[in-house]
Amino acid sequence: MGTSASQLPKDLLSEYQELTFLTKQEILLAHKRFTELLAKDDRSCSNPRLPMSRILTLPELKSNPFKERICLVFSTSDNKDGSLTFEDFLDLLSAFSDSATSDIKSHYAFRIFDFDDDGTLDRKDLERLVNCLTGDTDETRLTSDEMKQLINNVHQ
Repeated sequence: MGTSASQLPKDLLSEYQELTFLTKQEILLAHKRFTELLAKDDRSCSNPRLPMSRILTLPELKSNPFKERICLVFSTSDNKDGSLTFEDFLDLLSAFSDSATSDIKSHYAFRIFDFDDDGTLDRKDLERLVNCLTGDTDETRLTSDEMKQLINNVHQ
Protein backbone atom coordinates (compact mmCIF):
# COMPACT_ATOMS: atom_id res chain seq x y z
CA MET A 1 0.00 0.00 0.00
CA GLY A 2 2.90 2.37 0.65
CA THR A 3 3.92 2.39 -3.01
CA SER A 4 0.34 2.94 -4.18
CA ALA A 5 -0.12 5.91 -1.86
CA SER A 6 3.17 7.46 -2.94
CA GLN A 7 2.20 7.16 -6.61
CA LEU A 8 -1.14 8.86 -6.05
CA PRO A 9 -0.80 12.44 -4.75
CA LYS A 10 -2.96 13.31 -1.72
CA ASP A 11 -4.77 16.15 -3.52
CA LEU A 12 -5.72 13.78 -6.34
CA LEU A 13 -6.83 11.14 -3.85
CA SER A 14 -9.08 13.69 -2.14
CA GLU A 15 -10.50 14.79 -5.48
CA TYR A 16 -11.26 11.18 -6.45
CA GLN A 17 -13.01 10.65 -3.10
CA GLU A 18 -15.22 13.68 -3.74
CA LEU A 19 -16.04 12.68 -7.33
CA THR A 20 -16.75 8.97 -6.79
CA PHE A 21 -18.64 6.69 -4.43
CA LEU A 22 -15.35 5.07 -3.40
CA THR A 23 -13.47 5.27 -0.11
CA LYS A 24 -9.82 6.24 0.17
CA GLN A 25 -8.87 2.57 0.63
CA GLU A 26 -10.90 1.50 -2.39
CA ILE A 27 -9.25 4.17 -4.56
CA LEU A 28 -5.78 3.13 -3.42
CA LEU A 29 -6.59 -0.52 -4.11
CA ALA A 30 -7.99 0.43 -7.54
CA HIS A 31 -4.78 2.34 -8.31
CA LYS A 32 -2.69 -0.66 -7.30
CA ARG A 33 -4.75 -3.05 -9.44
CA PHE A 34 -4.72 -0.66 -12.42
CA THR A 35 -0.95 -0.22 -12.18
CA GLU A 36 -0.39 -3.97 -11.92
CA LEU A 37 -2.36 -4.52 -15.12
CA LEU A 38 -0.34 -1.93 -17.04
CA ALA A 39 2.59 -3.00 -19.18
CA LYS A 40 5.85 -1.99 -17.47
CA ASP A 41 6.63 0.51 -20.25
CA ASP A 42 3.29 2.28 -19.72
CA ARG A 43 3.70 2.73 -15.95
CA SER A 44 5.88 5.82 -16.42
CA CYS A 45 3.38 7.57 -18.77
CA SER A 46 1.48 10.52 -17.31
CA ASN A 47 -2.01 9.21 -18.23
CA PRO A 48 -1.69 5.62 -19.45
CA ARG A 49 -4.53 3.63 -21.00
CA LEU A 50 -5.21 0.04 -20.10
CA PRO A 51 -6.26 -2.00 -23.15
CA MET A 52 -9.65 -3.71 -22.94
CA SER A 53 -7.95 -7.12 -23.24
CA ARG A 54 -6.14 -6.47 -19.94
CA ILE A 55 -9.25 -5.13 -18.18
CA LEU A 56 -11.17 -8.25 -19.16
CA THR A 57 -8.72 -10.37 -17.17
CA LEU A 58 -10.15 -8.95 -13.92
CA PRO A 59 -12.09 -11.68 -12.08
CA GLU A 60 -15.04 -9.30 -11.60
CA LEU A 61 -15.50 -8.96 -15.37
CA LYS A 62 -14.20 -12.27 -16.67
CA SER A 63 -17.58 -14.04 -16.72
CA ASN A 64 -19.82 -11.00 -17.16
CA PRO A 65 -21.74 -11.36 -20.44
CA PHE A 66 -21.61 -7.57 -20.91
CA LYS A 67 -17.89 -7.14 -20.20
CA GLU A 68 -17.00 -5.63 -23.59
CA ARG A 69 -19.97 -3.25 -23.46
CA ILE A 70 -18.99 -2.18 -19.94
CA CYS A 71 -15.49 -1.26 -21.13
CA LEU A 72 -16.85 0.58 -24.18
CA VAL A 73 -19.33 2.58 -22.08
CA PHE A 74 -16.75 3.69 -19.51
CA SER A 75 -13.94 4.32 -22.01
CA THR A 76 -13.16 7.92 -22.96
CA SER A 77 -10.91 6.77 -25.80
CA ASP A 78 -11.41 8.59 -29.08
CA ASN A 79 -10.68 5.26 -30.78
CA LYS A 80 -13.78 3.63 -29.19
CA ASP A 81 -11.54 0.67 -28.31
CA GLY A 82 -12.71 0.11 -24.73
CA SER A 83 -9.35 1.09 -23.25
CA LEU A 84 -9.51 2.81 -19.86
CA THR A 85 -7.49 5.51 -18.15
CA PHE A 86 -7.25 5.32 -14.37
CA GLU A 87 -10.07 7.87 -14.11
CA ASP A 88 -12.25 5.77 -16.47
CA PHE A 89 -11.44 2.75 -14.30
CA LEU A 90 -12.49 4.67 -11.17
CA ASP A 91 -15.75 5.73 -12.86
CA LEU A 92 -16.48 2.08 -13.66
CA LEU A 93 -15.72 0.91 -10.11
CA SER A 94 -17.68 3.80 -8.63
CA ALA A 95 -20.81 3.10 -10.70
CA PHE A 96 -20.75 -0.56 -9.68
CA SER A 97 -19.99 0.10 -6.01
CA ASP A 98 -22.58 -0.59 -3.33
CA SER A 99 -22.53 3.13 -2.46
CA ALA A 100 -23.57 4.32 -5.93
CA THR A 101 -27.10 5.71 -6.17
CA SER A 102 -29.80 3.84 -8.06
CA ASP A 103 -29.90 6.77 -10.53
CA ILE A 104 -26.23 6.25 -11.36
CA LYS A 105 -26.65 2.47 -11.62
CA SER A 106 -29.71 2.74 -13.88
CA HIS A 107 -28.00 5.38 -16.06
CA TYR A 108 -25.06 3.08 -16.76
CA ALA A 109 -27.24 -0.04 -17.07
CA PHE A 110 -29.21 1.76 -19.77
CA ARG A 111 -26.03 2.79 -21.59
CA ILE A 112 -24.64 -0.75 -21.40
CA PHE A 113 -27.86 -2.24 -22.83
CA ASP A 114 -28.14 0.45 -25.55
CA PHE A 115 -25.84 -1.48 -27.90
CA ASP A 116 -26.15 0.93 -30.81
CA ASP A 117 -25.72 4.02 -28.61
CA ASP A 118 -28.79 5.74 -30.05
CA GLY A 119 -30.36 6.67 -26.70
CA THR A 120 -33.19 4.13 -26.94
CA LEU A 121 -33.64 0.46 -26.13
CA ASP A 122 -35.25 -0.90 -29.27
CA ARG A 123 -35.90 -4.43 -30.53
CA LYS A 124 -32.33 -4.86 -31.82
CA ASP A 125 -30.89 -3.84 -28.44
CA LEU A 126 -33.24 -6.25 -26.65
CA GLU A 127 -32.28 -9.07 -29.03
CA ARG A 128 -28.58 -8.49 -28.37
CA LEU A 129 -29.26 -8.28 -24.63
CA VAL A 130 -31.08 -11.64 -24.68
CA ASN A 131 -28.29 -13.22 -26.75
CA CYS A 132 -25.72 -11.97 -24.23
CA LEU A 133 -27.70 -13.49 -21.37
CA THR A 134 -28.50 -16.83 -23.01
CA GLY A 135 -25.23 -17.24 -24.87
CA ASP A 136 -24.95 -16.77 -28.59
CA THR A 137 -24.35 -20.40 -29.59
CA ASP A 138 -26.52 -22.76 -31.64
CA GLU A 139 -27.38 -24.71 -28.47
CA THR A 140 -28.47 -21.71 -26.40
CA ARG A 141 -29.71 -19.22 -28.99
CA LEU A 142 -33.47 -18.67 -29.06
CA THR A 143 -35.29 -19.45 -32.29
CA SER A 144 -36.58 -16.53 -34.32
CA ASP A 145 -40.14 -17.16 -33.06
CA GLU A 146 -39.04 -17.46 -29.43
CA MET A 147 -37.08 -14.22 -29.72
CA LYS A 148 -40.04 -12.42 -31.32
CA GLN A 149 -42.40 -13.62 -28.60
CA LEU A 150 -40.01 -12.66 -25.80
CA ILE A 151 -39.32 -9.20 -27.22
CA ASN A 152 -43.01 -8.58 -27.87
CA ASN A 153 -43.71 -9.42 -24.20
CA VAL A 154 -40.92 -7.12 -22.98
CA HIS A 155 -41.42 -4.29 -25.48
CA GLN A 156 -45.16 -3.76 -24.81
